[in-house]
Amino acid sequence: MAGIYDFTATTLAGEQLPLKTFDGQVLLIVNTASACGFTPQYRGLEALQNELGPRGFSVLGFPCNQFGNQEPGDASQIERFCESNYQISFPMFAKIEVNGGNAHPLYQYLKQAKSGLLGSSIKWNFTKFLVDRSGTVVARHAPTATPERLKKEIEALL
Repeated sequence: MAGIYDFTATTLAGEQLPLKTFDGQVLLIVNTASACGFTPQYRGLEALQNELGPRGFSVLGFPCNQFGNQEPGDASQIERFCESNYQISFPMFAKIEVNGGNAHPLYQYLKQAKSGLLGSSIKWNFTKFLVDRSGTVVARHAPTATPERLKKEIEALL
């Protein structure tokens, strides 16, 4: 079975980035959207990145337009939004699908590794998967779980 580091994703700049690049880091993988009630969580995600990044942590953002068409923009619009509103420094990837037949292989893997309370499907934007340094998916958190609430759990893995 494939592991988290066997996947590659396209960045907002259109470059292929192997997730092997993050081998040995604790990761918080999040499906994001620019026009969602949870969008202000970008602020908390960036705070985690700034504070814990030097210790081997990274947020990985995956924009998705499958929930209420809340990420309608193209890559350059998403990048501008994240930079101008939240000064995002963590890696942001090209827009993907997280559910259905066209779901990105990474999300197929994540959902198989950690099912949610209502099954494996992602229910909304800002669902979060926590991955330990060895690449094991250790937790899945609902959109309502704020980044601030996850800090101690992340620190325990660092």
